[in-house]
Amino acid sequence: MGKARSAGARRKAPGAPAGARGGRARPSANPFEVKVNRQKFQVLGRKTRHDVGLPGVSRARALQKRTQTLLKEYKERDKANVFRDKRFGEYNSNMSPEEKMMKRFALEQQRQHAKKSIYHLNEDEELTHYGQSLADIEKHNDIVDSDSDTEDRGVLSAELTAAHFGGGGGLLHGKASQQQGEEGEQPKSRQELIEELIAKSKQEKRERQAQREDALELTEKLDQDWKEIQTLLARKTPKSESRGGKEKPKPDAYDMMVRELGFEMKAQPSNRMKTEEELAREEQERLKCLEAERLRRMLGKEEGEHSKRPKHTSADDLSDGFVLDKDDRRLLSYKDGKLNVEEEPSGEASSSGSEEEEGKGLSEGDAEESDGRSGPSGLESDEESKGGSERTQGERRPNPGERSTASGREAARAELPYTFTAPESYEELKSLLLGRSMEEQLLVVERIQKCNHPSLAVGNKAKLEKLFGFLLEYVGDLATSDPPDLGRIDKLVVQLYNLCQMFPEAASSAVKFVLRDAMHDMEGMVETTGRAAFPGLDVLIYLKIAGMLFPTSDFRHPVATPALLCLSQLLTKCSVRSLQDVVKGLFVCCVFLDYVSLSQRFIPELINFLAGVLYIATPNKQSQGYTLVHPFRALGKNSELLLVSDEEATATWHRRSLPLQWAGGLKAQTETEANHTRLSCLAVCLALVQRCVTAYGTLPSFHDIVRPLRALLMEHLAARGCPPELQELSRSILTEMEKQPKHYRPLVCEKSKPVPLKLFTPRLVKVLEFGKKQGCTKEEQERKRLIHKHRREFKGAVREIRKDNQFLARMQLSEIMERDAERKRKVKQLFNSLATQEGEWKALKRKKFKK
Repeated sequence: MGKARSAGARRKAPGAPAGARGGRARPSANPFEVKVNRQKFQVLGRKTRHDVGLPGVSRARALQKRTQTLLKEYKERDKANVFRDKRFGEYNSNMSPEEKMMKRFALEQQRQHAKKSIYHLNEDEELTHYGQSLADIEKHNDIVDSDSDTEDRGVLSAELTAAHFGGGGGLLHGKASQQQGEEGEQPKSRQELIEELIAKSKQEKRERQAQREDALELTEKLDQDWKEIQTLLARKTPKSESRGGKEKPKPDAYDMMVRELGFEMKAQPSNRMKTEEELAREEQERLKCLEAERLRRMLGKEEGEHSKRPKHTSADDLSDGFVLDKDDRRLLSYKDGKLNVEEEPSGEASSSGSEEEEGKGLSEGDAEESDGRSGPSGLESDEESKGGSERTQGERRPNPGERSTASGREAARAELPYTFTAPESYEELKSLLLGRSMEEQLLVVERIQKCNHPSLAVGNKAKLEKLFGFLLEYVGDLATSDPPDLGRIDKLVVQLYNLCQMFPEAASSAVKFVLRDAMHDMEGMVETTGRAAFPGLDVLIYLKIAGMLFPTSDFRHPVATPALLCLSQLLTKCSVRSLQDVVKGLFVCCVFLDYVSLSQRFIPELINFLAGVLYIATPNKQSQGYTLVHPFRALGKNSELLLVSDEEATATWHRRSLPLQWAGGLKAQTETEANHTRLSCLAVCLALVQRCVTAYGTLPSFHDIVRPLRALLMEHLAARGCPPELQELSRSILTEMEKQPKHYRPLVCEKSKPVPLKLFTPRLVKVLEFGKKQGCTKEEQERKRLIHKHRREFKGAVREIRKDNQFLARMQLSEIMERDAERKRKVKQLFNSLATQEGEWKALKRKKFKK
């Protein structure tokens, strides 16, 4: 027993704390080790913690807290189920146990009642159906119908029941015995009794029918007599007496409106609006049907051959569905008092068609078809061929049916196809569009979009995105052609806009690529030659189209912003050396104003270019109220490019707009035509100046902006060779400039900090005291206090996290050690069992060997 106690004492108890290992009891606390936190002053509201502490107590408390919280979460980390106590009032300390039980019992009864109340009928309430009690209806007291064959409906007589359901034996024997007793005669047989019963039931039925007919006749007679005397009883009030009593009030506006709304037609329900995918699918099916019809007509197949077969007609058919295919009636009219019968137009058409066929001759296909059924006129004998006859073989005049078929084929071949596949390259698109009119080209592009709508197939989106780039390239080719086809470009912009709305990202990428290429070419020209020239008409049209496809009023836009930069570069870097350059520059100014028409942005490059154009058209350049900037020069051969000195050309000039074809290239002109072109450029420049005055009139620095323009306009008015129309336009611009309000800023003294007087102030030297916080403002002290508190809390949190990690690491290590110890124990047990088996087997073997 002593050994067992000593072994049990050495073994660690399962619930013993960590400090009680080895069976040793913790010694009592040494009073010299007790730490006491004394307070010098008692402060109200301050909570004291750890007044008395023992060494190791706080560590044990922290370990116990982690065991209750962190270790519990660690053990339940893979568990998803949670038990929740949903008993009513279980955690409500304000309720007594009796109240909890009463409330729980009430809720239980309510839950049971809610489940059974669907099929439970309260006996206290009387349920009715159409005003009758259900209890009375359940008694089956049916009302006898007067029109029924039997008065006692649903009730069978005793005789009938006994005769049919009881075998008839008892009833018949009873009647037979009764008849024998009364009359002393032989009883009737069964067959006689049944016949008598049937006759009796028929007689009763006839009697009831007669009574019902008599009642019906009496009811009709009574109704007729009542109608005769009803006219005597009824007395109608005359209209004069009824009107004399009280006049009917006239309806007011409200009553009339109510009556109109009552008689107003109600809106009829319509079909729902179809989605874009459904509309595209229907359009594709329609185009496919039209294309199949065109191919059928081109091949000369008759329409609906199977429908023209004779149908089976029955003998009872009245031919109600007969419809005239053609109205053969002639139109009768009178002319000059005589009857005029209009001839059939088919004769004239046939005669004209025959004349055309004779003029044109037969085609090869018609000749091949006519070989099989050629008449005598198409045959030649050998003798005629030897004699050198000049008649051609197979020559004959086709019949009207063949002529209509041939004309239909030619019309079908010339007709535009209805379905197109999306082009995979620009050359393929160009082959589809070349040789066609403007309307046909637009129709081809439209049908390509409809037949390859993105909702119809997966790869159609990429095909239409490529189509936008191809159309953009085609527009460039049209612009660079001689002469440029601007009308066709104007129509293709609509198709570009539709594709841009469907695929904005692909459209923006294509336009940006074109603009980037143009700017790269201009920069390369500047690097090589030192100056740049205005680009071709295709780039200018691309800039115009970019402003039409994308919004230009955004503060930043991936396409409009680079286009604005490109326009500004063109007005500042491209030199003006010919009339064609002036036309291109004015077109760029027009595009610039269209871009900023909504955003009202100020464009200094635009003002500088217009001032330069006015400068090169001014005869006397003496004013110093302006300064020219690049690309214009004050002196040189191009400084008087728009100057007109011919008075005859000035007198014959009429104001008109500049054709955009001139930007692509000016043909050889006479001196008078060149002067007219210069005056037209000057007129366009003045119109643009007027638009700028209207747009920038509200700016505070408006008068400073238009100062060079005002000086140049004054010089134009002073010139004698200027046409009257241009002088009038200049005066109107100057008048509008003067009407704009002047925004002057009032004179205000400059705000500056006053210089203080020099005073003899003591010099304060700050003495640094290490270990104490230096004096500073209240906000700085609060900030330092919060920083210090944050650091302290942060260090404490880091310390606690580190201790939690160490605690979890110890728990994981203990689990691993327990698993290893269990595994070693099981392995040792297995080895022991194997050794025991091996010893037993060897002992058994020795015994067998000895025997």
